[in-house]
Amino acid sequence: MKKFFMAVIALMMTLSVSAQFYIYLSNGEVLQADSISLVAPSDTPDNPNTPVTPENGTLSGLFSVSATTQVQFSQGNLQYQASTDTWRFATNQYDLIGSDNSNISASYTGWIDLFGWGTGSNPTQASTSYSDYSTFTDWGVNAISNGGNTANTWRTLTKDEWVYLFNTRTDASSKYGVASVNGVNGLVILPDSWVLPSGCSFVAGVAASYGAEYFASVNTYTAEQWSQMESAGGVFLPAAGYRYGTNVNDVGSFGFYWSSTPYDTNFAYYLYFYSNYLYPQYYYDRSIGQSVRLVR
Repeated sequence: MKKFFMAVIALMMTLSVSAQFYIYLSNGEVLQADSISLVAPSDTPDNPNTPVTPENGTLSGLFSVSATTQVQFSQGNLQYQASTDTWRFATNQYDLIGSDNSNISASYTGWIDLFGWGTGSNPTQASTSYSDYSTFTDWGVNAISNGGNTANTWRTLTKDEWVYLFNTRTDASSKYGVASVNGVNGLVILPDSWVLPSGCSFVAGVAASYGAEYFASVNTYTAEQWSQMESAGGVFLPAAGYRYGTNVNDVGSFGFYWSSTPYDTNFAYYLYFYSNYLYPQYYYDRSIGQSVRLVR
């Protein structure tokens, strides 16, 4: 019986059968099941640490953001080019635009990645007036060129979802840590199911001191090491700073990531972190240009 069962498993096909099955193991144990599923071998390498290219801009890790919802993050922060009206995700999770965000305008030919709250329909809005951000349009309503290129595929996390991710899901406090990745400061978030890649390490939490130089005191990864962490499901949010009007500040020191949730008519909630602090439900001025990391 055992030989027959092993032979069937070797077939390159997927089969699901409803019946009573008795599986006889070499130690004499007998297992009973109502059904078995035999899955054809795939071309995926046996090594779980082999880098995997994100499919349609989607990273592999699953992250609980409520008791009933898991999401996957995009491959990088959202970027926009006004001259071609093109949206894209950053090629690498640690990529950021930085000081060039000061060039924000409807005619700018470069890329920007710091946006006022809810500017999915007006991404070059650089006004510092609250009243110009009265309505939230999710950036995910747009077709993202390297994210499937289909409208309404992605969305922004709510304030409660950011809070659940960092404070409520199982082992939440052990699944994030500040880091330097390829020389870029930011925050690592681990998926619900996690196996540390061979040759890598991870320390949860924030640094003991404040300052850009302290991100690396907790975790440091080369580009090659981060490729292994990403293949295991890891997400990295770079500390991309913020923009006020056309002034860009705190690149490499602070991370600000919008939620879709308003606080009142002037403020909105966002994730806020620096080397020794993380707060997933901070709120402030809607006109501040901040990072956007979409999920699906």
